[in-house]
Amino acid sequence: QACWTGTHFNSMKIYNCTMGRPCVVLMCLYQMWVGGDLAHISPTVVVLWVGTHNHGHTAEQICGGIMAIVQLIKDNLLCYHVCFQPQGVLPRGKMPNPLRERNAKVNKLVQEAVSSLPHASLLNVDPGFVHSDGSISHQDLYDYLHLTPQVYQAVCRPLHAHLKGLLEKQAEN
Repeated sequence: QACWTGTHFNSMKIYNCTMGRPCVVLMCLYQMWVGGDLAHISPTVVVLWVGTHNHGHTAEQICGGIMAIVQLIKDNLLCYHVCFQPQGVLPRGKMPNPLRERNAKVNKLVQEAVSSLPHASLLNVDPGFVHSDGSISHQDLYDYLHLTPQVYQAVCRPLHAHLKGLLEKQAEN
């Protein structure tokens, strides 16, 4: 995720909660709570990218875990805003499959849950990963799950603009 370490985000007080491991929601909760990730930071915005590696979990369980992370953030940080999965939980697999359907349901559930939260947003910057025939290109998701560097850059541009707007709005208040 070179876009996070590049010049776009260097000057922003943003905590990037991105983990790419199985049971990522549980790992993220563990890392934040037990690992102490939240103990010594004071970000203005938290960007949360989790959920796609939760094998064996239902959409409802994944959404519940994501919302538990949000509650942990809200309870332990004085951040201004939480921004969810800039492209939602990614579709996966070259062609339609049950995990892709589950991830779409996770996105719908998270969108519904986020809509009632103050100072939270789900930013959808999906450039059209799923083509009209249902396929996904390896040029977008190189292994049909993870973004290519070019697509990370494409996702990070509107994310940067969104975060910059949030920070400017927060500075006005």
